[in-house]
Amino acid sequence: MIVLRHADELNRLDALRQPGPLVLVPTMGALHEGHLSLVRQGAALGKVVVSIFVNPTQFGPGEDFAAYPRDLEGDLAMLDHAQVAAVFAPPVEDVYGGPGEVTVRAGRRAEGLCGAARPGHFDGVLTVVAKLFGMVRPDIAVFGSKDAQQCLVIEQMVRDLRLPVSLIDAPTVREPDGLAMSSRNRYLDPEQRTRALCLSRALARGRALLESGRRESGAIEAAMGEALAAADSIDYAAVRSLPALGATESVPDGPLVLAVAARVGPARLIDNVALRVELRGVTEIRLLGHRAPAGD
Repeated sequence: MIVLRHADELNRLDALRQPGPLVLVPTMGALHEGHLSLVRQGAALGKVVVSIFVNPTQFGPGEDFAAYPRDLEGDLAMLDHAQVAAVFAPPVEDVYGGPGEVTVRAGRRAEGLCGAARPGHFDGVLTVVAKLFGMVRPDIAVFGSKDAQQCLVIEQMVRDLRLPVSLIDAPTVREPDGLAMSSRNRYLDPEQRTRALCLSRALARGRALLESGRRESGAIEAAMGEALAAADSIDYAAVRSLPALGATESVPDGPLVLAVAARVGPARLIDNVALRVELRGVTEIRLLGHRAPAGD
């Protein structure tokens, strides 16, 4: 496994480009089994490069940039036992050298949900992802479906800017009790960890209502919000169309996402499930692969 700690070492990736594609798995470190599942998906497609970079521009004032867990040596030890060809772990100045006047502005998919709660967050996400794509030059990039809005915002950037990279969304990896794996789960004490289960239960509540035939978005969102009562505060409990993430009064047949975000103790946690609603039933689907209508 090659470890690249500076951008001027990236030419060492040239030896990995043939044969087969180069696959980027972008992370902010503090790795767990969810990240390793992304690596496994990538390794089935080509040679995997994992980036480890805590991106300052996607954190807002008062957020947890300084406290975000960092354990580069532990991450490298974990990846050394995985199917990883290279790790790119640059310092901030290698990614954001210079005045940084040119950035990427997110489109309409970033306006609600986490975009409303964290102004500027997705501009920072897209800017760093565009930088990583330009620096690593991958053929494929793998992202986790737990960050559903992030996946869809990045997909829109790649499509709109005609970037030469294919995107893969990997399913959310959960603990045995249903909690979505997240680096921020490390913030939780045992009591908070138990209360955090309300996020996955809220999604299960919304899905059960859809399966029972309910189609009023407001009623489904209210039920998910009630299921989040154990959280300290709730950012949203939402039903949104795919891929545009638009709100509707009544759930139409087709793809949608149930999405929740809440704060439990010191951690802001998110979770979601992508579903296809049809007359014959409700089935779980992947986020990406949906083609947006003209103008989205």
